[in-house]
Amino acid sequence: MANFLDKIDEKAAAKGVFVKFLWQFFKFIIVSCMAMIIQLILVNVLYKAMKDWTPDLPGWLAKIFNETTMGEGHSNWGYVLPFLLSNLIANIYGYIQNKITTFKSDSPWWCMAIYIVLLVALILFSTWLQGLVNNACAKVDALVKYGPTLAGATAGVLQFAVLFPVEKFVLLRERKTESDGKLEI
Repeated sequence: MANFLDKIDEKAAAKGVFVKFLWQFFKFIIVSCMAMIIQLILVNVLYKAMKDWTPDLPGWLAKIFNETTMGEGHSNWGYVLPFLLSNLIANIYGYIQNKITTFKSDSPWWCMAIYIVLLVALILFSTWLQGLVNNACAKVDALVKYGPTLAGATAGVLQFAVLFPVEKFVLLRERKTESDGKLEI
């Protein structure tokens, strides 16, 4: 499979920078879909497993993830942690997969450290957004059981819009090719 993708990468690069960009965008979408599947499975499993875990959130987290925003009974660890963990695990998978297959990057270790810091901020925002979506779904009988899935999908779309340009243009710059010694973009 890797050899097949390498041939497509070469053909796309031979057709120019724009075609190569489109091919990388398409591969990023595929990796994002795989990450989103991981995220959706995890959020549902973790949500069901942790929903009865009700310790209050500490200080500033309690202000962000309050019952007005998240819904009654949802301003606790058992509600927020499944969204945080599912996002974190799925996006770390996506970063590693994109580094290896989409962008073929040899970026240093500190790029992943920067990614994780950015990711935590993005996840906190996404988790808050997921709370809004899930809370809205909880108010519609037909959507109650789909709330975590719809909330996770919403966060996935937002994260895609942020992470593609950050990974492509900042953190996962392509390795130099042996043929020309120039950094590919």
